[in-house]
Amino acid sequence: MFKFIIIPLLIFLARICDVSLQTMRIVFVSRGMKIIAPLVGFFEVLIWLAAIQQIMQNLNNIVCYVAYAGGFAVGSFVGIQIEKRLALGMSLIRVITNKESQALVEYLRSKDYGVTNIEAEGSKGKVNIVYMIIRRREIEHVIEIIQRFNPKAFFTIEDVSQVSEGIFPQRTPLLRLRPIRPFNHIRKGK
Repeated sequence: MFKFIIIPLLIFLARICDVSLQTMRIVFVSRGMKIIAPLVGFFEVLIWLAAIQQIMQNLNNIVCYVAYAGGFAVGSFVGIQIEKRLALGMSLIRVITNKESQALVEYLRSKDYGVTNIEAEGSKGKVNIVYMIIRRREIEHVIEIIQRFNPKAFFTIEDVSQVSEGIFPQRTPLLRLRPIRPFNHIRKGK
């Protein structure tokens, strides 16, 4: 029972962990995070070694092979989900519209986005090209704004590896802590 259920389950869980860490390590390397990438890689390989050791000790157990492969597949999915939630880095959004873009540009600027607007010539006539560099975690919000102003706008999104300067909205912290004011409920003079 232990050999045919518990060991494959442990292999499956170990693979989920090490493949998720592998995905994150690749992201950290691509973002130039020189300290965290090797640290994550250390734990990734340590977990992988534990999993492969169990495979080698149980070569006659086909369930271990299935658990190893299944853990890889689920680990890939989990790693992608973690990366999407972290949304590290910056992106370039390029909007091409044949509709007047001034209202969109003014709105984005009022929300503290750095926006560049260029008049250009497209295959069907005059167009406006709107460029902006934003934090990846703000992509969905900015796309909603674009589609509110022009639902048929053509846009592309690219990862940006490095940004020297820019105008960005005030960053909201991932965890908002409120100051503790224990006597807030007591009014002065009463």
